[in-house]
Amino acid sequence: MAISRGLLCCQRVLAWIPVLIITLVVLWSYYAYVVELCVFTIQNGLEKAAYLVIFHLFFVLFVWTYCKAIFTEPAQPSRKFQLSRADRERYEREESPEVQKQILLDAAKRLPVYTRTASGAIRYCDRCHLIKPDRCHHCSICETCVLKMDHHCPWVNNCIGFSNYKFFLLFLGYSMLYSLFVAATVLQYFIMFWTGGLPDGPAKFHVLFLLFVAVMFFLSLMFLLNYHCWLVSLNRSTLEAFSAPVFQHGPDKNGFNLGVWKNLEQVFGSQKKYWLLPVFTSVGDGQSFPMKSQSESHNPLLSNDEQWGEGDSDVDYYAATSGNTSVTVEMER
Repeated sequence: MAISRGLLCCQRVLAWIPVLIITLVVLWSYYAYVVELCVFTIQNGLEKAAYLVIFHLFFVLFVWTYCKAIFTEPAQPSRKFQLSRADRERYEREESPEVQKQILLDAAKRLPVYTRTASGAIRYCDRCHLIKPDRCHHCSICETCVLKMDHHCPWVNNCIGFSNYKFFLLFLGYSMLYSLFVAATVLQYFIMFWTGGLPDGPAKFHVLFLLFVAVMFFLSLMFLLNYHCWLVSLNRSTLEAFSAPVFQHGPDKNGFNLGVWKNLEQVFGSQKKYWLLPVFTSVGDGQSFPMKSQSESHNPLLSNDEQWGEGDSDVDYYAATSGNTSVTVEMER
């Protein structure tokens, strides 16, 4: 037991190494740009002032969004998705698979769950002891179920999901702009150092490597941001891009696609003035989502007189058109 706790502690400490690397690179880039380039290299006062103002604007937005992506806790399902203590004890004591299925079926009747496992079963987490909401997945690193989980990012040491996906996108965008601005403004002085237009000194080393690092980060972030913009335009998560969500009628990679504009609003909110600020504005509660297909807008577990109450969700759902109420229940590991 002591060894396991020691290994877990070491794992948690080591998980912060990528964040530490990014932090050190950013701090060095700040010193190299502000001190070595602007203070010691640039002679034109107006140019120096303009560079410092714009640089600090991008730097603050970059650091702000990065911190929000790191320290925003992943949203977890509410208690209504958990098995009650009595149901859990009864489920664990029960030896009959059919009775266990019925226990989970009864527990799922009043929940807004429409997605299934690949085999068509109800998505149940036997580690968190809850029925998974749509688009929710269990993260083995965070050891919890995360609402609208996208992926676990080692560079922020956090799960990216419903609560911080907007912050992650803004972090990618502002860090890319930060890298682009640094590379564009350093380039002329890189050429001057390289061709002997400026005397050798400590600033030369910093300027040369600053351009290299800025270009490298810009190219990496550009491809990553473009990929996530594509996902947002289709209202998909990274997990859903690799494995399409399964509905009652089968897998549908466009099951949550509402159109580009509404897809953007799902992540950034309806008020455009807040889109570029790292404040939470995403639509809904992360536990239920509007869907493209009307046939998936009602819980097939419910009969016509046991439909999930409208007051339990912030999202409006369409009328159901599917009459098939057959359900398979099994645990998803």
